Amino acid sequence: MIKRSGYADLPLHTGTVPKWLADRMMRLGTLIIEALVLKYGKKEVLIRLSDPLWFQSLGAVLGMDWHSSGITTSVMYALKRGLNRRAKELGIVVCGGRGKYSRRTPEELQILADMTGMDGNKLINCSKLAAKVDGTALQDGFQLYQHNFILSDQGDWTVVQQGMNVSEKKARRYHWSSEKLRSFVENPHTGVTGENQGLILNLTDINASSTRSKILSLTQENPDRIIREVKKMGGSESLQLELFDDAEKNKNPPSNQNNISNEWQKTQILIKNDRNLVMPSHHEIRAEDVDLKRLGAVLATAYESENTDFESLLLTPGLGPRTLQSLTLVSEVIYGTPSRFTDPARFSFAHGGKDGHPFPVTTKIYDESIRILGESIEESKMGYSEKSECLYRLEKTARYVEENCEPEADFDALIAHEREHSKEWGGRTCHD
Repeated sequence: MIKRSGYADLPLHTGTVPKWLADRMMRLGTLIIEALVLKYGKKEVLIRLSDPLWFQSLGAVLGMDWHSSGITTSVMYALKRGLNRRAKELGIVVCGGRGKYSRRTPEELQILADMTGMDGNKLINCSKLAAKVDGTALQDGFQLYQHNFILSDQGDWTVVQQGMNVSEKKARRYHWSSEKLRSFVENPHTGVTGENQGLILNLTDINASSTRSKILSLTQENPDRIIREVKKMGGSESLQLELFDDAEKNKNPPSNQNNISNEWQKTQILIKNDRNLVMPSHHEIRAEDVDLKRLGAVLATAYESENTDFESLLLTPGLGPRTLQSLTLVSEVIYGTPSRFTDPARFSFAHGGKDGHPFPVTTKIYDESIRILGESIEESKMGYSEKSECLYRLEKTARYVEENCEPEADFDALIAHEREHSKEWGGRTCHD
């Protein structure tokens, strides 16, 4: 079964990412993907990208606004810049983008197919179908404007695309995975929940098979008959197009026009899955947005433990507790299990956010994270795995502290501490 593995509802934000942050996002984002490839393989990278909660956590750890629609565009642009130039080495390519770049996806996929011998028509068809399902077969009020198709040289792929609802001032991000591909048109959604949008049209629900069949049969009818049926609907509340089973109509005879939506009501978004994300409208990060015990475990790992297992990291020149705090959260993005990403706002405490929430981006700490992660990857390629193993143990240690202690973070004190040292750590926002 083709899996639309989840979605994220985000407040609609405008603006641009400053170059000083965009370049850092490209470098750190690419290193995180490279670390995943080395540790788990390319398939795992695509599975992670198809998880809306992990994707949001990645964007937060890269310094983007923790909840805004801009995460989608900025993260995918950063990964496209970083991964495509290393496509032969890492075996992963990002196609498409926002607006006019999304329309270039088929052309880019065909070029890749010609270079690799993959089935270009199949890949292009998958890309178009994913867009058509979210833009047409599922009519939930969001108009697609971004489409990214991420492909590995093993033929696996993930789609990350985003739609906009201007009147509601929201964006919705849709995630797809080629894992267990079976059908685009029958029950493809494994994680579709969120705020109730009222009655919607979902022609991919398994209960809509009869409707799909009748729609298909209509395409083979004489156009004059269809026009006659449409005209009948104009002033009558008891006549309707022959889209539904006769048995169902006889069982529940229509009493008003709303009953024409009977099939639609059955095909509302029914499948619930905790890999979906509905972000609040408030801009600042609040204590209730963060699992304070998890955050406390990160702080305890960085500031309070003896760190006797981290000798090779601690010998890194310039490494202090604040950098270790960031590396612990970066480590969790790389090595953490799905249950660790239910509070993406927590990952903003790695490097801050470009809008100043929870605090300005700590550029000096950010650069240290890039340097240390890059060094650990290069050393592991040469057979020296001590530093990469230390990064792996950071996530394990933080989890152990969380499970065995009571290290709940003092949220207000932490924010005050970060802001007090912001200038020292190179704090910057998109307004600087």
